[in-house]
Amino acid sequence: MTWLDLPEDTGFGLDNLPYGVFSTATSSPRVGVRVGDYVLDLAEAAEAAGMESGILWRASSLNPFLAHGREAWTAARAWITEILTNHSYQDVVEDHLIDLADVTMHLPVSVGDYVDFYASEHHATNVGRIFRPDAAPLTPNWKHLPIGYHGRSGTIVVSGTDIVRPCGQRKPPDQNAPTFGPSTRLDIEAELGIVIGGATALGDPVPLDQADEHLFGVVILNDWSARDIQAWEYVPLGPFLGKSFATSISPWVVTMDALRHARVPLPGQDPQPLPYLRGGEGEGGASDAYGLDIGFEIEWNGTEVSRPTYRDMYWSPAQMLAHLTVNGASVRPGDLFASGTVSGPEKDSRGCFLELTWSGQEPVTLDDGSSRTFLEDGDTVVLRASAAGRDGGRISLGECAGTILPAREL
Repeated sequence: MTWLDLPEDTGFGLDNLPYGVFSTATSSPRVGVRVGDYVLDLAEAAEAAGMESGILWRASSLNPFLAHGREAWTAARAWITEILTNHSYQDVVEDHLIDLADVTMHLPVSVGDYVDFYASEHHATNVGRIFRPDAAPLTPNWKHLPIGYHGRSGTIVVSGTDIVRPCGQRKPPDQNAPTFGPSTRLDIEAELGIVIGGATALGDPVPLDQADEHLFGVVILNDWSARDIQAWEYVPLGPFLGKSFATSISPWVVTMDALRHARVPLPGQDPQPLPYLRGGEGEGGASDAYGLDIGFEIEWNGTEVSRPTYRDMYWSPAQMLAHLTVNGASVRPGDLFASGTVSGPEKDSRGCFLELTWSGQEPVTLDDGSSRTFLEDGDTVVLRASAAGRDGGRISLGECAGTILPAREL
């Protein structure tokens, strides 16, 4: 039990303890941990408690901490739990708990590389049916490897950052030539982002059974997508300007240690993947290639329009990391990869508006009576997520929000 007075239904109790980067009116950005509706200033608490390694927490990103690896992550979590439960630390620590309303949250990591995967069979099948109605919905390679593309790390922004409508080339099928202008089919994708820690040398892959040494934690991720720009550019090399203008992530990184109780078996992989992607027996006899029981909520201008579930994903985070590095690509602290759109089998579990409105053919009616197919200027989207916790409880991943601003034309 903690000496803090926390509500029983908080999603940010001692089972969670996510990391983020915050500042106040009198302090520069630094690392903190959320507990209830407070942020624990780790640098000040560590100094007050005589912890020599507290210098890591004065950094403006989690990257220096991520570089220290799993042993340090485990030790830090144990120490934070100890100072929040042992009454002998109360007088030392409580002065460094800051009300959440008094902080500004920043991007939690300095992202060096960003890869976006396409790991939901339901999403890939829906998209295939929309764009290739007379062909098999899944491409021949889809069940043999986690498909992905290398994204743009410099346009990853923290939740709450406004999103400017992108401009680019568009060419509808009924036109003979492309035109240039603001996207008219602006979309979202509800995804799980995975934050990487530790480093590998160029040429050294990360085997599946060692993936957990590098999987630090997760964030909610919104892969904003200009579908009209994407449709014209993606053949033959894949997404480019239709994706690279902005990607939003939530400010709190929920650690893989906090998600231990959320681990679930994958829904089943047929045909069996090649050996480097097969899950062997890991901790407690469970597979190294595990899924996660994480539920999402998608809110469009205050109306909940969908509730996707991550546990339905075909490829696991460990498999994605193993595939990402199997060619010898190195990883660095703060690297980020995303799951791809989280979608389920039913309409109310679809994770993007392309699917939800079936490419604009089935408009969504919001609570204010307005209808939408794709995003309009002024629209706000909020993604929320929670994961299975101890004894049937839930832990929160927080929220990821963004509002659409008008395009800035040339």
